[in-house]
Amino acid sequence: MADNIITPEFRAGFISIFKATQQKNDDGTLSAPKFSVRACFPPDSDFDAMVEQVNRVVKDKFGDQPPKNWRKPFRKNEELDKPVQGIGDDWVIMTFSANEDRRPGIVDAKLQDIIDSSEVYSGAWYRAQVRAFWYEKKGNKGVSFGLQNVQKLRNDDPLGGSNIPASKAFDAVPTEGGSKTAGGMFD
Repeated sequence: MADNIITPEFRAGFISIFKATQQKNDDGTLSAPKFSVRACFPPDSDFDAMVEQVNRVVKDKFGDQPPKNWRKPFRKNEELDKPVQGIGDDWVIMTFSANEDRRPGIVDAKLQDIIDSSEVYSGAWYRAQVRAFWYEKKGNKGVSFGLQNVQKLRNDDPLGGSNIPASKAFDAVPTEGGSKTAGGMFD
């Protein structure tokens, strides 16, 4: 059985940690709701620990006789039917997911729980705790990674058409006599 491991740093091309979402299947039906993150790794990322876990899963299941044409979880952006916009073709893309009944935890760089969903967006930098597993589904077979937990490391520009945070959308402007914010209106 594979161990939980921590991924290298990645930018999220898509992230759904607070609410499980459904994806459209090739036949037009919807999948079961899942928590997921589409992880975009820079080309110089160190995947040694992840490759070791993939090889371990295959060896545990098949010994020295792995099946032919099994899918590995590492794909370059340029190989995808729908590449992630805003990153290079040579970035490595993986999707990590968890079933609807197993919501991953999410913390910030200081290990504080993130409770505001607006803090978690596509384009920010993260790392994840994942576990490799073998799958066979609709004629496809291979190794993927189950999502256990996520850590947000730092902010960056949004990817894939996400809304930018309001603090980046505007320039600061000088005010006279203080501002009338919701918190200060009733003082």
